[in-house]
Amino acid sequence: MDILSTAILLLFILDPFGNVPLVLSILKNIDPSKHRKIIIREMLIGLFILVVFLFFGERFLSIFGLETQAITIAGGIIFFVIALKMIFPDPNGHSLFVSNSDEEPLVVPIAIPMISGPASIATLMLLAKSHPGDIGSIFVSVLIAWSVTSLILLSSPRLYKLLKRRGLTAMERLMGMLLLMMAVEMFIRGIRELIPTFV
Repeated sequence: MDILSTAILLLFILDPFGNVPLVLSILKNIDPSKHRKIIIREMLIGLFILVVFLFFGERFLSIFGLETQAITIAGGIIFFVIALKMIFPDPNGHSLFVSNSDEEPLVVPIAIPMISGPASIATLMLLAKSHPGDIGSIFVSVLIAWSVTSLILLSSPRLYKLLKRRGLTAMERLMGMLLLMMAVEMFIRGIRELIPTFV
């Protein structure tokens, strides 16, 4: 398994650039001196949840007797849907996570679902099932993607000032386009592996 390509895939799923405005909105009523501590805490909680599903999610999938080809095709479909949402985002899609409260967020919504949401959890479970002998490599990829995401979110105020909302949107859509191509490639690979079973 290519650690770097897997890390890039996970980075696209975590979508740190798309989450910068959301993080700033969540923390807007909280003392700026606490932002760094809150982001680090929530990122660590999110990482813990991801690691749990990485090492034990494969057992969950094996209960249903899912084939590797089916998982590959399903993964392609999931990534395709995620990519479409990144390229064509819902203008009101983040409103449910933003409130005017001055209370510190705990677990929700940064750790869950921004970091360890359905998409990232499903991705790790699919990777673990498809590559049962490469759990260590996947774990390293998770750490790389998580580290990059953490750095971007910790730098969110500076990034927002530098790129503005349009720049961040452009970055998110670029990541969406790349993820879309990876989704199509994964779907084609799954179909190609499945064809010999019908012949």
